[in-house]
Amino acid sequence: MLCTATLSPAQNAHVLIAEGDSLLAAGSASKAMVKFNAALDLGRTAEAFAARGRGWYFQGKYDKFLDDTRSALDLDSLNAKANYQRALYALRNADNMGAVQFAARALKSNPQGDLRLRVLTARGEAEAASGMTEAAITDLSEGLKDARPADAEAMKTLARLLDKTDNPAASLAWLEKLCELQPADIGNWSNRGFELIRLERYGDALPVLDRALQLDKDEPVVLSNKAYALLKLERDAEAMAAINRSLRADRANPYALRTRAMLYLRKGDRNKACNDLTLAKAMGGAPEVDALVKQHCAGLPAK
Repeated sequence: MLCTATLSPAQNAHVLIAEGDSLLAAGSASKAMVKFNAALDLGRTAEAFAARGRGWYFQGKYDKFLDDTRSALDLDSLNAKANYQRALYALRNADNMGAVQFAARALKSNPQGDLRLRVLTARGEAEAASGMTEAAITDLSEGLKDARPADAEAMKTLARLLDKTDNPAASLAWLEKLCELQPADIGNWSNRGFELIRLERYGDALPVLDRALQLDKDEPVVLSNKAYALLKLERDAEAMAAINRSLRADRANPYALRTRAMLYLRKGDRNKACNDLTLAKAMGGAPEVDALVKQHCAGLPAK
């Protein structure tokens, strides 16, 4: 207590804000707000207004959050925490370019440690939503280097972008982390298996896809991907069983139709294969279909 008494008001405010943030992290919003208000009583600074703004945001009181965050920015337009908070609010309201701009202002003050990573992650998510793929990959890759469970959605965004830009190995690395963080999320296992297939690691893909099927034994996309891996491993009977189960659940999957057509071609059933390939071609999106149609279906009568 004697040490606390010797601190300056600014130092005391800093201590109160840190205590409030700890209480907020523990879910004690009302106790945190007592600390933040006490910090403001010691001085109406940008840091104190930004801190109380965090408390309002945590409680879902967004009008009050905006008032305090604007007060912080009026006092210090480059305050990193206040700008980061405004970026989060903009992102929450689908104002993606606003989020990018506020995050950029936060970064101008050169924040360090965890705050810098969170700002980069927020900007990366906003850039991804705005179609700024390369910028999003750069920011998310740096911002997520110490990824936590709370960053799972941003990690999924990064994995998707890396897949989209033809980098399945990098996408796979993030999906492996997601499977550790969220083992009950079937999408993580499904996407991980898909990237392994893209890398032609068919044997490695099967146990990953089977893990997804433990969560939902009839999930059509997982069954389709498993069938393709089995086809590549020349386990045709198992592949046909899996692909027919997939198509019973979802007939409109061009990937599944492509795989069944390839199995029919191996059996010498050209007509059935071309029927599936015609449907897959009409739907679009599945690789190999155009080449297979050109190679095997030219000259067949239209149906």
